[in-house]
Amino acid sequence: MLEAVQLGNCGLSVSRLALGTMNFGKPGRGHQGDWTLTLDEARPIFKAALDHGLFTFDCADVYGLGACEEVVGALLRELAPRDQFVLSTKVSAAMGPGPNQVGLSRKHVMEGVDACLQRLGLDYVDQLIIHRHPHGRLGAALTPIEETMEALHDVVKAGKALYLGASSMFAWQFTELQMTAERHGWTKFVSMQNHYNLIYREEEREMNPYCAATGVALMPWSPLARGILTGNYKGSFDAGSTARSQGQDRQRTEGLYRGEMDFVIADRVVEVAERLGHTPAQIAVAWLLSKPEVTAPVVGVSKISQLDQLAAATEITLPEEEIAYMEEPYKPVVNLLSIGTS
Repeated sequence: MLEAVQLGNCGLSVSRLALGTMNFGKPGRGHQGDWTLTLDEARPIFKAALDHGLFTFDCADVYGLGACEEVVGALLRELAPRDQFVLSTKVSAAMGPGPNQVGLSRKHVMEGVDACLQRLGLDYVDQLIIHRHPHGRLGAALTPIEETMEALHDVVKAGKALYLGASSMFAWQFTELQMTAERHGWTKFVSMQNHYNLIYREEEREMNPYCAATGVALMPWSPLARGILTGNYKGSFDAGSTARSQGQDRQRTEGLYRGEMDFVIADRVVEVAERLGHTPAQIAVAWLLSKPEVTAPVVGVSKISQLDQLAAATEITLPEEEIAYMEEPYKPVVNLLSIGTS
């Protein structure tokens, strides 16, 4: 069974892994539509997650343009009492062509949260995550951060979200948001869902230390680098071996991972996995969990066997020399936030 851990400096407990749900919804709908699983296909995965003690689920309005929330909400309502799972969802991405259907204006926050809850079939989410900084969405108005933070505070006070989280922004931006909330007596963020794995470690410079110093939990997304660290690409983007790596999502992967050492590091993960008798995916997750500031990586699976492996990865303690061997080839890469693709 997965360990339950405290989420940063708040009172909420989460499972050591969170299940990312981007790939559940209606096939063909949304940017991940060519590798989406239906409700019936997702049900055994959700059952297995709960059986493993994985009770923390991560969603977003934009996944499947709402279809993901419909599936996730239906399954969780079916499989577990409300007080036995933790659910996060996100707002800010474009949900339509209108100028007020994107970003973190008070209007979109309020309307977006209500729409999320309606699709989920729930009265509240445990954590509402802003899906990038208020100024981090192309095409969205540059909403004053005070407007965003007060709106988020009002969502919490209305009981529609119990806690707030944030995702992928510069550390100075996150600091500014936290200080603004503190100055006005508004609700602060308790978690940061940032982009962090063995081949993208730029977050180690500022965001990770800031969160560790201030009691903010890290819940990294893409712990397996969209399959690169599992060996799915076998050394190049042209050799993708899964529906995801061969479909339209491949362009997104190539945009995120541009480092000259990416596949060198991935090869070392495979080597370490072979030496220690584990899978590359297990080693990549175990590496993240070796970092004391990381609370609960957000993992994505399409098969129960993958979930079983990742749950087992939480029991792996990597030798220091193997950690150093995998980390050694890393070279600094362009911070994706600076070019707007993270």
